[in-house]
Amino acid sequence: MLTDPRTIAWLGPEIVLIAAATGIVVAGAFLRGSAFATMRIIAAVSILAAGAALRVGEANHWMTTETGEWTGPLVCDPLGFLVRHLALFAGLLLTLMLSRGADERDGTETLGLILFLTVGAMIAARANELVLVFLGLELVSIPTYALLYLGRNDRDGSEASAKYFFLSILSSAFFLYGASFLYGIAGTTWITAPEGIASIRDAVSRDPQPFAMLGLALVVAGLGFKLAAVPFHFYAPDVYQGTNHRNAAILAVMPKVAGLAVLIRLVVMGLPGVRNEVWQLALVLSVLTMTVGNVCALWQTDLRRMMAYSSIAHAGYLLIGIAVGAAAVGDPLPYGGVAASVYYLCVYSVATIGLFAALQSLGDGSRRVDSLDHVAGLGVTDPWKAAALAVFLFSLAGIPPLAGFWGKLTLFTTAIGQALRGESSMTPWFLGLALIAVANATIAAAYYLRVVGYLYFRTPPATSADLPSQSGPAGGLAAFLAAFLAAFLVLAIGLHQGPLAEWADRGERGLRALEPPPAAAVRATGPQHADIADRRGSLREPPE
Repeated sequence: MLTDPRTIAWLGPEIVLIAAATGIVVAGAFLRGSAFATMRIIAAVSILAAGAALRVGEANHWMTTETGEWTGPLVCDPLGFLVRHLALFAGLLLTLMLSRGADERDGTETLGLILFLTVGAMIAARANELVLVFLGLELVSIPTYALLYLGRNDRDGSEASAKYFFLSILSSAFFLYGASFLYGIAGTTWITAPEGIASIRDAVSRDPQPFAMLGLALVVAGLGFKLAAVPFHFYAPDVYQGTNHRNAAILAVMPKVAGLAVLIRLVVMGLPGVRNEVWQLALVLSVLTMTVGNVCALWQTDLRRMMAYSSIAHAGYLLIGIAVGAAAVGDPLPYGGVAASVYYLCVYSVATIGLFAALQSLGDGSRRVDSLDHVAGLGVTDPWKAAALAVFLFSLAGIPPLAGFWGKLTLFTTAIGQALRGESSMTPWFLGLALIAVANATIAAAYYLRVVGYLYFRTPPATSADLPSQSGPAGGLAAFLAAFLAAFLVLAIGLHQGPLAEWADRGERGLRALEPPPAAAVRATGPQHADIADRRGSLREPPE
């Protein structure tokens, strides 16, 4: 794998975050007192600096091209830029969610870990090589283990961190085992590659072997854990319930950002030779995931446990776009499934982090906001935070004109469009998928609106030792600022969804139109890659 100066330049935003995270963790071991507040400012500034560097990269690359470029193991395209922006914004909101009262003891370590997992999601967003894909996924998983341990020190917190740790290791093993089959078939770890360089996409398209199906199943199993898709979802309710609101927000968003990006590049676009199997598998998983998540959420009274099942259901919605995108390989719709999934991922991530930030702002280190009773009557006692919670709940339920409504509408219409314009054998499958998705959206509205009912039409219990404090610590103000930013963005996207939708659409078109660069560019990537094709040929052809 060649690393040239251009590759290092393209990793500029990630390098900024890694340097900041390392400095924060090391400095936190020596500084006390005001270190937490100072380090949080440094973390926020580093994220903004990384975002500025990313905007410079956009201006230099994809603003003038529709397809993107390669360098080393990275691909630079509109889809990668969009997902990296999403990861940075999510990292900024998570940084603001840190409470000085509850998190100050381990605050610097927590800040550094949040920056590291943000880097992992950004790397996974545009990795074009299996080793780098695995690195990005693990850079999301490993900091999450530590964050779960640091989040709560009671028995439930220890149980949550242990469950996620062991099951995440199992999912990584599944992914690695599946990747080994893909490597064995192709003789290379490249997912897609310039002309003259062997790739998994070309090998599987030309000669789809039975081992490709086994590799596909194992890779999807590994990524299904990141997405919390059925049947890889069983850890989520207990882990969400056993941790705090910030860690629940991380679990609900960051693994999905990384997992969906890898699923699109490796499975949808990297394995076109088994596209029928991909869309059928994604369709079945989508139906099971959204149905199990929404139905199980109906009778939950613990807020984080309810949001865990909600997160499972939203993974099912995301898989609608994956199914449509895989089915449309070779004949993409004007606005396809990949774009719909990425668009929905953005609006879901902002609303989910905002909801947990609003809940975080209600409590302090000694009083947690866990159950529906804890938010009863909040519309009277704290109308601004109740309004923010209502905005997020309405968006997740798909109530117009908020961002979540347009996300669901886009996913459902792409499924219907694939049914009407795709192959005739697909028609009943995708029409059925659209109908089941609409029914699930109706079910989901019931439990989201129930929380809104508690906010405005219930009175809090007369006596309760753990009701939230209405005048929380300084950290509560920062968490409410994160909730306010997220609420503003949910409203803004809902009222003017064009720019984000166009960006997601351009990302899919660029992904599908990704063509090999000129021969000069291939030679510039380095002579060692020319040997890959020879090595693959030696694997396929017995010696004379």
